[in-house]
Amino acid sequence: MRKRFLLTVFTAALIGSYPLSAMATDGHTTVEGQKVEQQVNVEMAVSVEDFIDTALREFTYQHASKEMREAIVTRWVLPGELEDRQASISKGEAARIVIRSLGIEEDEKTLDDYLQSAKAQRLFTLQAKADALMTIDDLETLVAGYNKAPAHGITDRGVEEISVEDFMKNPGDFGYDLSPDGEYISYSSSWENRFNVFFKKMGEDSEPVRVTSSKDHDIVASFWKDDQILYLKDDGGDENYHIYSSSFNGQEERDLTPYAGVRVEMVSGLQGIKDEILIMMNKEDPTAFDVYKLNIKTGETTHVAKNPGNIVSWLADHDGKIRIAVESDGVDSTVLYRNSEKDEFRPFVQTEAGDSITPIAFTKDNQSIYALSNKERDKIELVEFDLNANEKVIYTNKQVDVLNTAYDRTQDKILYSLYMTDKLHYQFHDEKFEALFNELKDKLNVSESELMINDYNKEMTKFIVAVSSDKVYGTYYYYDSTTKELTKLAELGSWLDPDQLADMHPISYKSRDGLTIHGYLTLPKNKKPENLPLIVNPHGGPWARDMWGFNPEVQLLANRGYAVLQVNFRSSAGYGKEFLDAGNKQWGLKIQDDITDGVQWAIEQGIADQDRIGIYGASFGGYATLAGITFTPDLYAAAVDYVGVSNIFTLLETIPPYWETIRNDLYKRVGHPVEDKELLEAVSPVFHVDKIKTPLFVAQGANDPRVNQAESDQIVEALRARGVDVEYMLKENEGHGFQKEENRIEFYNAMIRFLDTHLK
Repeated sequence: MRKRFLLTVFTAALIGSYPLSAMATDGHTTVEGQKVEQQVNVEMAVSVEDFIDTALREFTYQHASKEMREAIVTRWVLPGELEDRQASISKGEAARIVIRSLGIEEDEKTLDDYLQSAKAQRLFTLQAKADALMTIDDLETLVAGYNKAPAHGITDRGVEEISVEDFMKNPGDFGYDLSPDGEYISYSSSWENRFNVFFKKMGEDSEPVRVTSSKDHDIVASFWKDDQILYLKDDGGDENYHIYSSSFNGQEERDLTPYAGVRVEMVSGLQGIKDEILIMMNKEDPTAFDVYKLNIKTGETTHVAKNPGNIVSWLADHDGKIRIAVESDGVDSTVLYRNSEKDEFRPFVQTEAGDSITPIAFTKDNQSIYALSNKERDKIELVEFDLNANEKVIYTNKQVDVLNTAYDRTQDKILYSLYMTDKLHYQFHDEKFEALFNELKDKLNVSESELMINDYNKEMTKFIVAVSSDKVYGTYYYYDSTTKELTKLAELGSWLDPDQLADMHPISYKSRDGLTIHGYLTLPKNKKPENLPLIVNPHGGPWARDMWGFNPEVQLLANRGYAVLQVNFRSSAGYGKEFLDAGNKQWGLKIQDDITDGVQWAIEQGIADQDRIGIYGASFGGYATLAGITFTPDLYAAAVDYVGVSNIFTLLETIPPYWETIRNDLYKRVGHPVEDKELLEAVSPVFHVDKIKTPLFVAQGANDPRVNQAESDQIVEALRARGVDVEYMLKENEGHGFQKEENRIEFYNAMIRFLDTHLK
């Protein structure tokens, strides 16, 4: 993959590292335990260790992460193979690594089989023998030819353009859920260009029944409560979600929480309790969420728990009683506990700045609590607390945080934990569920990172399964474990051919101050990874992270010939407390340096053309876009700011009222408008528009409650006042990102035209 292979430097490094036996002119080497006579002559033999190191550097993009490199090696070299890393490596052994790195291993059994497969990829000469030693010259030839191997399919002609509409139109049916008895499924599907809710009975050929009739806004989520479907909807992107019910013919819609300007969130579905759910609303105080019991038949609400103003989350026990609350001043937090709803809450576990404890569920006997916690540790772990707050660690991952965990209420078991390194991975805690997962994985011929069990019935005999990858939008299946029957339900983006889409490569590099930065590089299909136009795409948050998987906008850009770089810069979530905190008060500073260092890495690798670099991001990514063209104006030739921040002062002044409990956390992580006035002025792009010279396209939703329209208006007006032509797309019926199909298509068509104009 890297094209800058310098033989003279590599040779000098090898001479300094080889044992004398590898430099002999007539010696012996061991190939898989068998002694082989070998004439080395004057050419230098390559050790196993140096071959693997070179392969990691040249065939992957994991150049800075020791853990990720080791994970790759475990896929290349199986137990019992190449145990002596200082020994010389044979061409057959090298071929085996190459074939595995290409992902084309089939039924090879011997080293000669692997060598023949590698010869078919034109990586070894026809005269090469499996027991012959690899030399420096062989290695140079191998590296030079690796990207030309037929397995890559690269002719440098690219692929046929796919329309923006095909990437950005509604992808099809999704969000499948099982009814509690497993007899029915519900899902979202497009009707009148809006996502609405449908259901059907499994095992019958009857037509699906539409439950909702929304023509103005998408239904954002739905769920079953007993035999009824409830759903969430806001008004034009304002994020004030209400809970609705509907008749099964979709003709009669009822707003169960009809309070203007109020946001509703779920607390518990109250399994086993008929007709009632627990919700929280900021009805009494826009900054605080109280807990209510909602009767889904009558719409009657009963006040259950009062929020004094500092409670950020609630947890109900198995009897539906609110017995856990988490209070926070935005920096420090305390988990509170009470024995019953008649008792007062008392402190249970105290945290300090940077710590987080997220209660997940009570055990069935209501005597213990499962939680995700990084208290007194760097990484978030799965733990269990007894009612005296004694902690037992159930699972930890040394590289990354535990992302999530699945608790099954019926069995009273933790089924698995999820964590994300390069891709999504599972740690199973239940053997039966693990066996089921592996059975499905084998049936569908996918990796663990591509498979998700989304839902199942109470008896765990009927399942909703989803498969997706970097090149597969997603396919849903219904699985009956009693009959072993697997039924395809829907294929998202079925009109997109995975063979025409681009691979997303996990990458790592060192920041200028020594941090290991992870991310993803998507290279255009059938194009040499050399001197490509590059779009760096910073994620939002910034306390979030990019993940491996299908991303329609990344695939659209790659389809147009752009390499796309996604960077999990410092402050990104998932890599531990220390990495997250390293981004505190570093907007536009070290966070931006991490992004810039990623661009420079891509240029140094020979992948990116330094004169054709663009930057595009949404939300915080939009801020990073503006910061990039403000503080490194010579780096970027085009920029797209999508619902991005231009002025940190006005951002902090206009946060939604229900974010008030995290205001102090924002001050800690971003900066205080009074105490850090000079810092925020220095890193707010709107105050430095005189530095901006890069062509800019801005897009904004008028109803955005997070990044108000004023953020985009300010930067556009300031630049236009200087005579700079800025393209500005404002949508009156959108919020934080364009959800409506027609608006998405219009935006991405405009973005592609803009980028092509300035980068091609």
